[in-house]
Amino acid sequence: MTRTIDLVTAGALLVVGLVVVGDSLRLGAGWGSDGPQSGFFPFWLGTVLGLTACALLVQAWRRAATTRFVSRERLKPVLIVLVPAIGLVLLTHLIGFYVASALYLGVYMRAVGAHRWSTVILLAVGIPVATFIIFEQWFLVPMPKGPLEAWLGY
Repeated sequence: MTRTIDLVTAGALLVVGLVVVGDSLRLGAGWGSDGPQSGFFPFWLGTVLGLTACALLVQAWRRAATTRFVSRERLKPVLIVLVPAIGLVLLTHLIGFYVASALYLGVYMRAVGAHRWSTVILLAVGIPVATFIIFEQWFLVPMPKGPLEAWLGY
């Protein structure tokens, strides 16, 4: 089972790499008179992704097939990271990016990191505020907002 999953994953990554390379060539992946063309960096990222996927394919093909993909002990830490991340994405649509980020950081720091409440509150509030200042005020990049930002006039 593990070998099959590795082969499928490596194959999917190879397809993504090839799509990126193909689209980069369409945009122009060379070096123009004014610097790199639009597809220059994506071309090389796609190339590295494709080569890495090929190495993974070879590695998975050579490995003996095993029956279990992941054990319970190894799945638990993955779920501890995955479930709050899914919550962050879902809450972003409901309450906005900044409030969802504050909740995510607070819950994660307290539940997983077992940090002191003072540290949790300082960072869970400080990081989204700093992110707001950097993106909204300095770079003028709007992020998804919720009712709190609307109440504050943003």
